Amino acid sequence: MIVVGVNGPGKLQVRDAPAPLRKHRALVRLERAGICGTDLKILDGAVPVAYPVIMGHEMVGMVSRSGSDGRMPSGTRVLVNPGIHCRDCHLCDTDRPHLCHRGGLLGRDMDGVFAEEIAMEEHFLHVVPDGIGPDAAGLLQVLGTVVHSQQTAPVTAGSVALVIGLGVSGLLHLQLLLASGVDRVIGVTRSAWKRDLATRLGAHAVATPEEAAGVVADVSDGRGADLAVEAVGTASTVAQAIELCGPGGEVIVYGTVTGEGGPMPYYQLYFKEITLRYPRAARPGDYDRAIALAASGRIQLDPLVTARFPLENAPDAFAAARSGDHLKVLLTP
Repeated sequence: MIVVGVNGPGKLQVRDAPAPLRKHRALVRLERAGICGTDLKILDGAVPVAYPVIMGHEMVGMVSRSGSDGRMPSGTRVLVNPGIHCRDCHLCDTDRPHLCHRGGLLGRDMDGVFAEEIAMEEHFLHVVPDGIGPDAAGLLQVLGTVVHSQQTAPVTAGSVALVIGLGVSGLLHLQLLLASGVDRVIGVTRSAWKRDLATRLGAHAVATPEEAAGVVADVSDGRGADLAVEAVGTASTVAQAIELCGPGGEVIVYGTVTGEGGPMPYYQLYFKEITLRYPRAARPGDYDRAIALAASGRIQLDPLVTARFPLENAPDAFAAARSGDHLKVLLTP
């Protein structure tokens, strides 16, 4: 079967591999797999992995053979939870398996999903209804992480919410806030076409980073955002989120920030008593809610898919994902 792996920094390889060892696990055949920023960082060597490794952690597919549990019959369409966990530690027992210290992420800490078929324990599989199209289903894993990050967001219909960064995750954050009843969501990005898309998806206002302070002040009557979501992953955009957040507000740092790139406005965190959250990954229940949201039609996923490539054309897919001209790039069988 065809798999896409990385043998070292910058060394992407499409190759033939043996069929996965089934043992007690279910076999899942690829329908769609998504390329995300983590995959690009792994390929670049910015995220360390043990080479060689099969890449990828965003996958939806069809069960071709049930596992020993028999919970997922052949023909069941499923989303793969890529957060492997032990199910037996304190974190797993307290519904925080995404933080399990014995676990890891598919495609980073162990072989991933960029393959024609994978073998997975059935408790890592979530049923996906047929009403969700194949491209939309390719975004369910990302939506699950967005659901997780907003689970405690203190927003109401009268809130002003800000999303900095309108890539795939930022546009999902925007839509989820709207679906949660927030009627004033502001999207910030340098990209004109992404601002246009955010407007079509329901944003109350959009702005460039340079315009953001004025737009937030205007929309919020000068009080600042009640919730600011940082969906870029740089120190400067985290700082901007803190600056534009109003007193008593909350900042969700969804982007992965390494700590480099400039000073942080720590005094603003204190002076405005801002709550700062750093969500990570998703719990199993977050994926179930994401699937339900997609099935309800309250979140539009198809407009965020801008390119598809067969698995064997993975180098072209990675080039497209890196170009800045696309949102979600998907791999297909």
